[in-house]
Parts: sequence; C-alpha cells; structure tokens
Amino acid sequence: MKLRRNFSKHLLTIYKTLYNSFGPQDWWPGDSPFEIIIGAILTQNTNWRNVSKAINNIKRARLLEPKKLLKHKRVIPRLIRPSGFYKLKSQRLIGFLNYYIKNYQGSVEEMDRQKTEILRKELLQISGIGNETADAILLYALSRPVFVVDTYTRRIFSRHKIFNYHVPYDEIRYFFEINLPNDVQLYNEYHALLVKLGKEYCKITKPLCNTCPIRDIKTWISGYVIQSECNPFR
Repeated sequence: MKLRRNFSKHLLTIYKTLYNSFGPQDWWPGDSPFEIIIGAILTQNTNWRNVSKAINNIKRARLLEPKKLLKHKRVIPRLIRPSGFYKLKSQRLIGFLNYYIKNYQGSVEEMDRQKTEILRKELLQISGIGNETADAILLYALSRPVFVVDTYTRRIFSRHKIFNYHVPYDEIRYFFEINLPNDVQLYNEYHALLVKLGKEYCKITKPLCNTCPIRDIKTWISGYVIQSECNPFR
C-alpha cells in the first residue's frame, strides 16, 4: 500500500484535537536516559504499573547503573519479575547492557554522538529489540526525531481508513515523518496521545466511537475530503 505524502494538515488536525482533549501527557517516565531505556525494554507485553515496580526494585538494589547492573546480572530476573516474561526480558536487558557498555562505555553521552540511522541498526541487532522498542529508545532517551509506531497507532488509523493495519512498520513510520514537522516534542506528544486514545476510546472490543474526540475530523486533501469514519471491525 502506497502511503500518501499530503496528509500533513490532517495529521496535525488530529494531533491538535487530541491535545486539546487530553492535554500534555508528559512522557516518557524516567529520571534519566538509562532508566527510560530500561523502561522501553521492559514495557513489552505489559502495563507501565508492572514496569514501574521492576524499575523500583532495581533502584532499591542500587543497581540503576549500566556496569553495576551487568556485574550483578544474576539478580536481574528476580528484580524485574513484576514486568512479566522476566526470563526473556532479562536476556534482552543483558543483551542491551553488553552492547551499551562495549560500544559506548555505558555512557548516554557517548551514545548520543552516534548518528540516528546507525544507532537504529545497532539496536535492532540486539536479540529481542524490535522496531517499536528501538524507536522508543531513540525518541525518548536520546531525543531523536523518530516516530514510534505501536498497536494503538495501527488500530486507530486503520479504523479511520487512513492506512491498512498490516502495513509494514517502517512504511507507517515514514508516513508520519514525511507528513509532520521534524520535531522531537511533537513526535513524543503525538505518540503518547495516541496511546491515551487507544486505551480509553479506540479499544480492541467495544470501542467508544460515538464519544471519540476525533470522530468528526475532516479536512481537504488534494481537492477531496478525507473524513474520519471509524470502522471498529477493520
């Protein structure tokens, strides 16, 4: 499916509507880039409440430093158990720590000197780190202008007939990046607002279409009207 380049006005209208409805989301939770990275890895297949418990365990153990955490890697499964799939996530976290220390001495300042496209390739080579996790690390921990695509993004925009749910990840990411200003704060807030919309309105079953903030959005694009007509049965 060929995604359009002329959706800038429509995407910004959706963003402004969501922002006016929900307000700023203040994402991503974390007191440091390293904590944000850990959160991005642990949040796969769970909710933030569980991730927060796991991170607090690491903090209480005084291991929220890359080299210290890797040195005590045997306790990682126990510490992150609340996040679910803790054995698998331990392997992913250890894999990231090995990469982070080997390539960048465990320093976000060193990592931040690398080009975005190279960092993305490197992150995707770590077992268990996929597109969404890699892009969350780039956007939220390193403030790189990379649009994060998740299940909520696919669900919302496919139901509104803007693109098909199963379009490849990078095509959807590119769709947003060519139609929106190259702005880290905008990408940050947009992604967070879509998560809010997905959780509260655009649910998997029994979506609240009648009260959805973007139910009536329409705009002129290349001489014709695009109207959000939600189809919850994509």
